[in-house]
Amino acid sequence: MADTKKFTETINGAQLLIKLLEHQGIDVIAGIPGGANLPMYDALYESSIRHILVRHEQAAGFFAQGISRTTGKAAVCFATSGPGATNALTAIADAKLDSIPIVCITGQVSYSLVGTDAFQEVDTYGLTLPITKHNFLVRDVMELFEVIPEAFRIAVSGRPGPVVVDIPKDVQLQAVGIYELPDIFKPKEEEIEDIETLKTIEDAAQMINESKRPVLYIGGGVINADASGIITEIAEKNSIPVACTLMGLGAISPENPLYLGMLGMHGARYTNYLLHEADLIIALGVRFDDRATGKVDTFCPNATIIHFDIDNAEINKVKRADINIVGGLKPILHKLAPSINKNDRIEWIGKFNDLKKKHPFVMPPETDLFHPLTIIKELGNILSDDDIVATDVGQHQMWTAQGYPVRKPRTFLTSGGLGTMGFGLPTAIGAAMANPDKKVVCISGDGSILMNIQEFATLADLQSDLKVIIMNNGHLGLVRQQQEMIYNKHYIASKFDSSPDFAAIAKGFGIKGVRVDKDENPIEIIRKCISEPGPCVIDVPVRPEENVVPIVPPGKANYEMIGGEL
Repeated sequence: MADTKKFTETINGAQLLIKLLEHQGIDVIAGIPGGANLPMYDALYESSIRHILVRHEQAAGFFAQGISRTTGKAAVCFATSGPGATNALTAIADAKLDSIPIVCITGQVSYSLVGTDAFQEVDTYGLTLPITKHNFLVRDVMELFEVIPEAFRIAVSGRPGPVVVDIPKDVQLQAVGIYELPDIFKPKEEEIEDIETLKTIEDAAQMINESKRPVLYIGGGVINADASGIITEIAEKNSIPVACTLMGLGAISPENPLYLGMLGMHGARYTNYLLHEADLIIALGVRFDDRATGKVDTFCPNATIIHFDIDNAEINKVKRADINIVGGLKPILHKLAPSINKNDRIEWIGKFNDLKKKHPFVMPPETDLFHPLTIIKELGNILSDDDIVATDVGQHQMWTAQGYPVRKPRTFLTSGGLGTMGFGLPTAIGAAMANPDKKVVCISGDGSILMNIQEFATLADLQSDLKVIIMNNGHLGLVRQQQEMIYNKHYIASKFDSSPDFAAIAKGFGIKGVRVDKDENPIEIIRKCISEPGPCVIDVPVRPEENVVPIVPPGKANYEMIGGEL
């Protein structure tokens, strides 16, 4: 067998684990050692795999996500038992909600001690059961031959997601003799041959061709399926406007005249208004999340729905579809495309353009240099199409989604489903490690950056060409905004009483730090910092009263937006 490898020496379980990971093609692992996983680290000592010592296990999980989100491949992180495993839970849950394939391998107390409340024991299997695609508790060294390849197969096949492998310390030390390493899982290109599915695809094509006001509603599943090209082809052939979820940004170029931008809670007015008038919604790789749909009963009320998704659980879960197909988007769409008619849709595209003129997305004046949207728009001019932007979570995230031109898939990294503050920095470090030929920028806020600020130490170790831009407004901005607009200005726990000097903190970690003064030009400073090699933290003061608009208040329909008018 071409993908097998024999070894003849007697080794232990930890050494077998490392050999299996090498065999899977893993070349970098982030993690932190501890008592229960030290045998893994001892085995890693002789390995070709590079280990990245992060400063928190949550960061190890996000580092792995940075690799996976930019490459589409499964990435690995290590954690020890007890607090090591619990620290990793947030990153694992984040990967589950955004369908990101990572394999988290945790050490566990010896199997004979499991259930005795031994030192640093927690039920990692039980804790991770609801937040993983699958998990394993390895009870014997021989199980590793099946469990490790299966973990990678599960992580990347179908709808991707995280897998946890919990390995007791005595299993790591258990001896194993002469064996052959198993085959590597290689996903096969899915073929659509089922007659019923082919008939459904033809029905969908007929429905699209006969519709008067169709809209493509696309999400992260399109990125995962590498289906951006075929979607653009279908949209242009049939003149169908395309709306993206937060996770779908980059699937179609923002320069394309059919691009509607992001829909939903912080979408442009014209986007949500056009969707409300649609007679057909072609939903691809989406889960009808509440941030996209608003009040679900009012979402596209007059539209027939076609829903294609890799995960059967998403079909009819939130919104009933008139036609649905479960399977890989790319092969389905390649079957669909030849049956789609050429159509200029002059009336519908005219309506789109009229709404865009009447209800445009309002940008601040170009002279307002400290408005986050101005900075983000100019960042799009500074970076190339292939460069990577990661965000944390909050106002800065939504401003980036609104204003940054994400031109290619896998160049915009953000926490969508879980909305995890602290996501940006470690994810960006992982992305920089996996993409050394690209510039990587992390856009954060003064609230989010503090969640994993210890990873400045990891960044200093690696000296990656990563720039961190902190939009500093002295608040938990999105909380303050909702308190202003929805909670009658009842401000509580949203303003920071003290404001750290992030530039000085960066310098303390051994990284260049720049604090922009209010009489300086932040865009020119950012441009200069990005042109210079190595890591840099740029602290930019922004006005606390700036709000992300439009906004759909919770429980309201998408057409009931607040703010953002001319």
